[in-house]
Amino acid sequence: MMEKAITDLPLYKIANPDSIAILGASNQFQSMGTIVLSVIQGLGYKGMIYPVHPKEETVLGLKAYQLVEDLPEVPDLAIIVLPTRIVVEAMEACGKKGIRHAIVVSGGFGEAGETGISMQKQLQETAERHGIRFIGPNCIGAVNPHHNFNATFLSYSQKPGFIGMASQSGSFITQMFDYLKLFGLGFSTGFSVGNESDIDIIDCMEYLALCPHTKVIGLYIEGIRRGREFVKAARRISQKKPIVAYYAGGTDAGKKAGFSHTGSMAGPDKVYDGVFRQCGIVRAYSIEELYDFCWCLGAVPLPAGNRVLVQTHSGGPGAVAADACDRAGLVLPPLSANTREKLADYVPHTASMNNPVDLTFTRNPQDYIDAIPRLLVQEENVDTVLMYMMTPSATIQRAMEAMGIEKEQAVKETERFIDDQSRSLGDFIAASQKTFLGFSYSMGENRFVRGLYNAGVPVLPSPTRAARALWAMVEYSRLKKKIANSIID
Repeated sequence: MMEKAITDLPLYKIANPDSIAILGASNQFQSMGTIVLSVIQGLGYKGMIYPVHPKEETVLGLKAYQLVEDLPEVPDLAIIVLPTRIVVEAMEACGKKGIRHAIVVSGGFGEAGETGISMQKQLQETAERHGIRFIGPNCIGAVNPHHNFNATFLSYSQKPGFIGMASQSGSFITQMFDYLKLFGLGFSTGFSVGNESDIDIIDCMEYLALCPHTKVIGLYIEGIRRGREFVKAARRISQKKPIVAYYAGGTDAGKKAGFSHTGSMAGPDKVYDGVFRQCGIVRAYSIEELYDFCWCLGAVPLPAGNRVLVQTHSGGPGAVAADACDRAGLVLPPLSANTREKLADYVPHTASMNNPVDLTFTRNPQDYIDAIPRLLVQEENVDTVLMYMMTPSATIQRAMEAMGIEKEQAVKETERFIDDQSRSLGDFIAASQKTFLGFSYSMGENRFVRGLYNAGVPVLPSPTRAARALWAMVEYSRLKKKIANSIID
């Protein structure tokens, strides 16, 4: 059976529209529809935008049309941000015009009791009658930075990324924009599916599986309606791309919150845990973990096994990293005699050449990010190097000033030195055959860490999060092999 082309999928024109009609935008900046339109304009969307408004002649500088039927062409996508009571009527008008794709942002449907459930059924029936595929209602829209398209409530200001996201909460897409930017990350495409009246999280997985910009798929789930189809799709897709899921319906409180949020019917936590393993999906236990796992699975080659070597120049972070790795089921084997012998030329007698390799101090600071990683990567007993990343710029600057360099010049030279360090280490890691992860308490405010982000190197905000992300990579590799073997058998 031939695989469908991505252009044949219902989400293609929703994520890549060449023209948009927006119903609900006005010149009142506090209105939801106007916010969505301003965000679309803010990312520099290149296609035609047609505001539909019964009274306004222009909306945010664009020619407006009183009725959908007045539009000069049939747009690829309709975005509906209208009061609940007139959404079905608007969908009918879109259908008569020939529009075949829509995003229904408006809420007050299946999540809002019996009346809302009835209206959602009418909405679905209207869309089906006209052959319209839509996401929502009660959603925050979609974002595709590679297409300069952001039909959500919040601005997207970072570069396009490789994380494809499908979420039953729009907040875990839009409110993650700035969070991901801290780490130099971004979305390839993100879908807020809302109540999933038509297109659901399974359709999103199918699209993201074929999306050329997506390296890893993230899911936020409050409940799965089409269980059998989900398992079938996920087992197939996880053989090609990693899938990470965060499920929030496994407790009584989570189940109640999910139902009032999107009308999703949750199930027992253990059932979902088993389903995810059966599908080859890596389960995250927090939103932070979901994005940590996606980051590392999309940026770093999978490790060959669970053997880890920790490199540090500080005892505490090294000990915490060792403890976190052990708790995550990872192994820290001792260094071979050959590696210890080579390492001895670069480290003082105060260093520990066990695992973690705690250098405490190096005669040449450059060795920590240059010679020593190149030695450790040759260690045959390990699959991954987990490296503590810290470059004290203030110390380097003071050393330069002590050598007689003027302060202003010392600042520039320090920045240049750190940039060269991060670039050199990033190039080495990219070319290495071993899996490399970093951890640091400095995060992106540290110039060295920021340089590594820019070089595509994951540097997690703590050793515990780094160990958990490494576990996720090992677990995905294990599940992928297990499913592949079961298919062959």
